[in-house]
Amino acid sequence: MNTSERAATDGGRLGLVLRLTGAALLAVTAAIHLDLYLTGYNTIPTIGPLFLLQVIAAFLLALAVAATGSRLVAAAGAGFAIATLGGYLLSVWVGLFGFREVRTTPGTVAGIVEVAAFGALAALAVMPGEWGTTSMTERFDALVGKLGDRLPGGARGSAGAVGALSLVALVVLVVSVATASGAASPVSTGGANALKSTTIGGVTVLTNAKGFTLYWFAPDSPTKSACNGSCTGYWPPVGKATLASGVAGTLTTITRSDGSKQAVYNGHPLYTYIQDTKPGQATGNNVNLNGGLWHEVTVSS
Repeated sequence: MNTSERAATDGGRLGLVLRLTGAALLAVTAAIHLDLYLTGYNTIPTIGPLFLLQVIAAFLLALAVAATGSRLVAAAGAGFAIATLGGYLLSVWVGLFGFREVRTTPGTVAGIVEVAAFGALAALAVMPGEWGTTSMTERFDALVGKLGDRLPGGARGSAGAVGALSLVALVVLVVSVATASGAASPVSTGGANALKSTTIGGVTVLTNAKGFTLYWFAPDSPTKSACNGSCTGYWPPVGKATLASGVAGTLTTITRSDGSKQAVYNGHPLYTYIQDTKPGQATGNNVNLNGGLWHEVTVSS
């Protein structure tokens, strides 16, 4: 076997590794989003359908990459992976379609997988070779080859560019996750900041002093909260509080697993919801998220 044949064989093996790795990573990110969709994100307006679309598209692209290995499909998969990561980062930074993401383990893992998928599939798209070439993708392959030849260092330059972009994406992800909000500590509201009631959609509900709706979590008990860790990033617990004059019901406190105090109204530990952006909203009512159903707290008559 001469040098050119050996290089072609090595390139083919590397292409196969990148092809299968990229397909597997797309399938993994699809599986993560499917789990999140089924465990609560399907109840979030706009975000829920987008999660389902991501799952379907990622699985289809994974199958297409594994079956064809074409540069065009690999490039589409790389673009999809980085676009999914971009959507996650936007939801962490400023919110997306009214939904603000918090730091969670599944989100972080999905982000890392998406960076890896982008790296593998982008490398497959730009590296030299004949694998996966079909009549539908020959022009695209030729174009990619020309672009690769024009980069400093040719094929090595292409690989370096992909590696640099992947590293930048990973750094941005790490910084974003590190600075994102995570678990929240209960915020005490007492004295002049007593809990009060208001009417939303014909229902009298309990609110905090600023008028934000309070919620209870179905898996909780009167003496224990089941919402801990990243869950409190979405549902910040209410600390020690008092009831405003005229608000009926019993208000007590429990000690959370971290030692902090949480207000309990009529046997339900109290929370606010991060997606309620102004008083008078109850977007968390009947949402199935973080392991159970959430309900607005109705006030005793």
